[in-house]
Amino acid sequence: MANVQTPDALLVKNYVAGDESALATLITRHESKIYGFIYSKIADRDISDDIFQDTFIKVIKTLKSNSYNEEGKFLPWVMRIAHNLIIDHFRKNKKMPMFRETDEFSIFSIMSDNSLTIENQMISDQVEMDLKRLIEELPEDQKEVLMMRIYQDLSFKEISELTGVSINTALGRMRYALMNLRKVIEKHQIILTN
Repeated sequence: MANVQTPDALLVKNYVAGDESALATLITRHESKIYGFIYSKIADRDISDDIFQDTFIKVIKTLKSNSYNEEGKFLPWVMRIAHNLIIDHFRKNKKMPMFRETDEFSIFSIMSDNSLTIENQMISDQVEMDLKRLIEELPEDQKEVLMMRIYQDLSFKEISELTGVSINTALGRMRYALMNLRKVIEKHQIILTN
């Protein structure tokens, strides 16, 4: 008989209903991916440990206050929390990490600006809406890979398994999606910065 995993959404529901072990299961299930993500950005074990703990403190507070409504998207939600805490860490220390310029980074880097001014927030929201509208114009196979990679932070191996195509095909679709986005952005002279 196959080992059937309890879905994340059910574990979240059980935890909110008072089952503390459900949260332990969620943490155990996702800790290597979440911690690996944090460590890849911070590269300091002590600070990564702190951010990992802060991430789950935020998760617990949100779940306990019944503010969670990410239906079935627990891991991407936790990854967003971790990402925001990483940004906060670098802001506090007044230094951003060195990122290599890649096809993905140059377009999407603007989406992580959490500046506190209302004007910057409005601009950021508009940029995100514009970008989502552009993504909707992509062919379905390219849009699917791009959404899984950027918004769900899945590896190309995971994307390959979920879509049933080879890793090279997934990589190719991502490459074409980014090229197509760049063409549309240049053609219509869209400004995706604030």
